Amino acid sequence: MRAKGGTFLRLETLAQDILLLEGLRRYGLAFLCGCMAALAQAPFDLLFVYLLAFPPLILLLDGAFPGGRGGFFSSLRIAAGIGWSFGFGYFLAGLWWLGVAFVTGGEEFIWLMPLGVIGLPAALALFPAFGFVLARLIWSGGGFRIFAFGMGLGIAEAMRATLFTGFPWNSFGQALANHPILLQASSLFGTDSLGIALVVAAAAPALIATETGARRWVLPCLAVVLLAAIAGFGFARLSPQGGARIDMVRMDSVPDVRLRLMQANISHAEMAAKDAGSTLLEKYLALSDRAASPGRSGVQDITHLIWPESPFPFILDREPRALGMVTRFLQSGTILITGAIRGEDAPGAPRGLRLFNAMQAYDRNGLIASYDKRHLVPFGEFLPFESYLRAIGLRQFVNVIGGFSAGTSGGGLDVPGLPRLLPLICYEVIFPHEFDLAHRPAELILNLTNDAWFGITPGPYQHLAQARIRAVEFGLPVIRAANSGISAVIDPYGRFVGRTSLGKTEILDAPLPKALLSTLYRQVIWFSYGAVMICFGLLAVFGLAVSRR
Repeated sequence: MRAKGGTFLRLETLAQDILLLEGLRRYGLAFLCGCMAALAQAPFDLLFVYLLAFPPLILLLDGAFPGGRGGFFSSLRIAAGIGWSFGFGYFLAGLWWLGVAFVTGGEEFIWLMPLGVIGLPAALALFPAFGFVLARLIWSGGGFRIFAFGMGLGIAEAMRATLFTGFPWNSFGQALANHPILLQASSLFGTDSLGIALVVAAAAPALIATETGARRWVLPCLAVVLLAAIAGFGFARLSPQGGARIDMVRMDSVPDVRLRLMQANISHAEMAAKDAGSTLLEKYLALSDRAASPGRSGVQDITHLIWPESPFPFILDREPRALGMVTRFLQSGTILITGAIRGEDAPGAPRGLRLFNAMQAYDRNGLIASYDKRHLVPFGEFLPFESYLRAIGLRQFVNVIGGFSAGTSGGGLDVPGLPRLLPLICYEVIFPHEFDLAHRPAELILNLTNDAWFGITPGPYQHLAQARIRAVEFGLPVIRAANSGISAVIDPYGRFVGRTSLGKTEILDAPLPKALLSTLYRQVIWFSYGAVMICFGLLAVFGLAVSRR
C-alpha cells in the first residue's frame, strides 16, 4: 500500500508542478507536447506518444485559472497561448518538409522558405488556440473536462479542414493509417471522429493524478474499454471469418483488369530542361513497355496503364506528334490514364487559353475521357489575390502563366474496362467531405500525384497514409500513381496489394481489388463527426453543471 500510495503521491506532485507552470515554461511544455504528438504521424507511426503528449495539456489548462480581477479573460488568453504553442510545435514538427518545395521550385522561391516552414505552422496553430479557448469556456473541475478538451479540439480541426480552402493534413486520426487493426473502425465513424475520440482517451490518464478515490479510474478505464472495442472490431473485420486476412492479402479482384503503374521518378530539373517534352514522353513510353519482373512481357498483357500527375510540360491533346506516339503505342488494346495539362480556348486569357490540371484517358483512337482538378493548391497551382501578389514579384510554384483554373466537372470518370472511378488529383484525396459519392457514384478511387516537390521526406509517406485511410473509410480500392513515389494499389481494408519505394524508378503491376458494398461512414459522413462533437459537448456541459453544484 505504501508503494501504491507513493506512486500516487509522485504522480500528484508531478501534476501539481505542471499545473503551476507559468510564462515561457508553460508554453514551452505545450510546444514540446505538440512536437511529440507529431511523431504519431507517418513515417514514424509512434501512436503511443499521444499518451505522453495529451495528459500534460489537460494539466496546463487546469492551471489556466488565475484569480483576481480580470481572471476570466486572462484564463482565455492563457488557454489560447497553450493551444497555439501546442499547435505550433505539432505543425512545425509534422510539416517542416514543406520547406523542401521552396528549394525544388527554384532559387526565386528560397527567400520564401520561412513562410512555409515557420509561417504556415504559426497560422495553422491558430486553430488549436481557438479550440483550447472553447474548451476553457466549458471547463469543469471534474473528469468530464476531457470531453470539453475533445469538443474544442474537434471543432478546431473541423474548421482547419474547411476554412480558407481547407488543409486537413495530419489530422489526429491520420496517425491510425499504418495501424491496420485500429484503422478498421474508420469505416464506421471516419478517421476524424476516431482521431478525436483517440485524443480524449489518450488524455484520460491525467485524471489518475488529479482525481481521488474511484473517480480517478472511471474514465481511464472506459478509455481502455474504448480502445479494446476499436481493436476488437478491427480483428473481427480482418479475420478469416470476415472474408479477409490480417497477414496476407486474399481478396476478390475485378476480372480481366491488369494494372501497370508507372513511377518514372522525373526530377523538376529534368522537367524544366529545354526541349524536355519529347524526351520525357519517350522515357515514359519506354519504361511503360518494360517487363516489370522476370517472366512478364511488356505492355501487351496490361489492360490499363497509369501515369502520374502532369508527367510532361505540354498539352498532349494539342500536340499531334506526341499524341500520335501515344496512340501508336496503345495499339495493343491498352488504355492509358494519365495526368495532363488541358487547354480550353478563352479569349482574353494568357495565350488565349485557360489551363486545367487534368486526368485524361486515351485509347488507340485518342482521348476518351477527361477530368479537371477542382480543389487547387493555393500558391502551388494558383495565386490568391493574384493582381496584388504578382505586382510584388510572386507567382505560383507550378510555372503556368496565369495559373490553373479550377474544374467544374461533377461526376466520376468512365473508363472502358474499369468500374466507375472517382478521379482525384494530388491532395484532393485529403478532402473526404468533398467526395460527394451520392452524386458521384464510384467503385474505385484513382489518385494521380507528383510528390517530387518534397523529396525524400515524411511528406510523401503522409500523403500515402491519407490515401490508405480513404480506402477503409469508403470501402473502395485506391490506385495511387506518383511520379517519385510512393505508388500503390490498396484494397478496401487498407492493405497494400502492391507498392513502390520512394525516390526510385519503378513499375508496379497489380490486379484491381473489388469494392465493398458500402460502409457506414460513407452513408453518414457528415452526421458521424457532428454526432461525436455534440456528444462530447453534452458530456462536458454535464460535467460543468455537476462541478458547479
